[in-house]
Amino acid sequence: MPELAYSDIKIGDNASLTRTITEAHIVNFAGITGDFNPVHVDAEFAQQSMFGERIAHGMLMAGFISTVLGMQLPGPNAIYLGQELKFTAPVKIGDTVTVTATVSEKRDDKRIIKLQTTVVNQKGEKVVDGNAVIKKLGL
Repeated sequence: MPELAYSDIKIGDNASLTRTITEAHIVNFAGITGDFNPVHVDAEFAQQSMFGERIAHGMLMAGFISTVLGMQLPGPNAIYLGQELKFTAPVKIGDTVTVTATVSEKRDDKRIIKLQTTVVNQKGEKVVDGNAVIKKLGL
């Protein structure tokens, strides 16, 4: 993907990514991070939880936000400075989530971009809400 110039990024610009959550997403994320919380990896345990079944790691959704920010908007040469996240509903195996990042503020003197970050499921329910702060390097 070609790099976006800071000057070409406008308030209101947005980018998104859609993924259907699979067993492999959860197993691979657990293996990489070491987060084997049984609500994510143990079906019998999760069945007795408040969710009634296994759920995806919240930080997996945060990783998808990072993908949008690092690859699309602002894209290459963007450095994360911070991220606020609020997990508002569980994501289950088979759910299709859409991650959207929308530019809400720009600070030209420091080349800092603030973006609203949301994740919604296939029912249109918001499962993650937050804000990211990015410094744009390069162009």
